Amino acid sequence: MKTIRDIDVKDKIVLVRVDYNVPLKDGKVESDLRIRASLPTLNYLLENGAKRIVLISHLGRPEGKVDEKFTLSPVADALKKLLPGQIIKFCSLPKEGEEISVPENAKIVLLENLRFDPGEEGNSETFIKNIVDATQAELYVQDGFAVIHRAHASTDAVKKFLPVYVGLLLEKEVENLSAAIKNPEKPVLVIIGGSKIDDKKPLIDKFVKIADHIVIGGKIAADGYVSDNPKVYVAHDFDENTKGEKLDIGPLSTADIANYITDAKTIIWNGVLGYVEDSTYATASTIVAELIGEHQDAKTIICGGDTTGFVEKLSEDHPNLHYSLISTGGGAALEFLLGKTLPGLEAIKK
Repeated sequence: MKTIRDIDVKDKIVLVRVDYNVPLKDGKVESDLRIRASLPTLNYLLENGAKRIVLISHLGRPEGKVDEKFTLSPVADALKKLLPGQIIKFCSLPKEGEEISVPENAKIVLLENLRFDPGEEGNSETFIKNIVDATQAELYVQDGFAVIHRAHASTDAVKKFLPVYVGLLLEKEVENLSAAIKNPEKPVLVIIGGSKIDDKKPLIDKFVKIADHIVIGGKIAADGYVSDNPKVYVAHDFDENTKGEKLDIGPLSTADIANYITDAKTIIWNGVLGYVEDSTYATASTIVAELIGEHQDAKTIICGGDTTGFVEKLSEDHPNLHYSLISTGGGAALEFLLGKTLPGLEAIKK
């Protein structure tokens, strides 16, 4: 796959698919993790002389119609704070035959939510061609790892109208996840939490062939998951509330997991270990996150929406923690690890 390093972007208008599907609260961005993750690609394009960067993204599920609850306007405000030296223009989706009017000094344009038009999820060639024509884009960069498992207009149909390249975030995600499944440094530790065994069983089955140890925690363990495979360790003690509900794994299991972490050279963590919405039951997840973040000799990958959000928030208060990859991928990361075909990646390869 060719990346933006393989092309001359000087004086080019570049269409960039980012993933700005971020949580909003009271009309403001609650977590800017995904916005910050796109900055290396944006800065590279700016530093190498791109004439203009046109950013396209979706937010939420407006179901093909305009819904102000899902406007990307707060994202534009957040982006302006992260790139204070840049003039950033926020524009509505162009109508057919319409050209977007942008001030000459505006290097970055963010278009409104792609899913305000049914053509996005419908993988409409007409819809994405209209955007290409309206923005006069000359190159397309896919940097939205979290959407590459979707065959949408901005991830798939776009390949028919522009040459396609990989952004730096997508490159980082693919390289780290590929290394974890193709040639990981051993010992390999996989930590799996969360609540739904049906979602996690394929991951367990996949990594039981690769990992040296698989640790099962979270509600999966609390609900009684068992395995007779010697590689699989299931948490066995729990912290309970007054109703007897098992809401976090206990100190004995946490200590066992700590030992696995210390010995590991590759660590993949998917799924929190307790009911972390209540800090009383976030103890095990906090300890595990800190131990992984302090383990500088290992390749460490955090994936899954709840887990990445938890680790990102913890990192804000503990800047000494470092991870090889806090994946922005969510479902895309899981499908990539499972070896499924991802339409967005196939579009790049073609």
